[in-house]
Amino acid sequence: MKRKYDTDLTKEQWKAIKPRFKEKNGNYGKNAEIPRWKLINAVLYKLKTGCQWRMLPKDMPDWSAVWSFYRRCKLSGIWEVIMGDMVRESRLKAGRSPEPTYSLIDSRSVKTTSSSEAVGFDGGKKVKGHKRHIVTDIDGNLLAVRVHAANIHDTKGGCAVFLRAFWKYPSLRAACGDEGYKGTFVDFVKKLRLKCDISERIKPIFEILPKRWRVERTFAWMNNYRALSKDYDITVTSVETNIMIAHTHTLLRRCFPSTSKAKL
Repeated sequence: MKRKYDTDLTKEQWKAIKPRFKEKNGNYGKNAEIPRWKLINAVLYKLKTGCQWRMLPKDMPDWSAVWSFYRRCKLSGIWEVIMGDMVRESRLKAGRSPEPTYSLIDSRSVKTTSSSEAVGFDGGKKVKGHKRHIVTDIDGNLLAVRVHAANIHDTKGGCAVFLRAFWKYPSLRAACGDEGYKGTFVDFVKKLRLKCDISERIKPIFEILPKRWRVERTFAWMNNYRALSKDYDITVTSVETNIMIAHTHTLLRRCFPSTSKAKL
């Protein structure tokens, strides 16, 4: 079957993540009624276009089957595992070691719908909703993400997301944040016996900060997915999962670029 939509996986991209969907990892093996790559394509289409689950095209599997697949993978942690695989693949293709040693941290406040949980008001950005906290490596590859109420300050909210990154990547030796991370976050990182760098603007004008621009680029990648324009999901775990899937798709397209409508 040929790729119908730009979001569809190519043969090489599916081959890279297929081992994670074996029967022992969630009953997605030979007894599955719908091919797994079809379900993944539907999930990617939903994230890219921002449509509702029930509004998936009719030539895709039934929306209830796609949503159930998405949910089972979320609960089993497969999406996060696949993202970790692609981060390592991206680092290897860039000529780096598979395990990162230096990390960048930043956050963005986004609006939510009325039914969302953990909603707060960010007084600095004048945004009511969630705050997306991410940790990336020096190339902008996503190491960890945490979504919480927007009223939690960076210097406190950054501790939890950095701890997630450190659990996943014990090879980390340093973190870099902007001036908003002075204080509690710096002390927290030092308690882990790691180095913490704070990037400060020397001039009172706009300028590109060394290293820091890469984490800003990671947020820009998220803007390519309409489902992430604001947080439509009720639970923060679903928002975190959507961010991980979107980033995985971005890395798949970078590591295994497609120049033709390859068959699966």
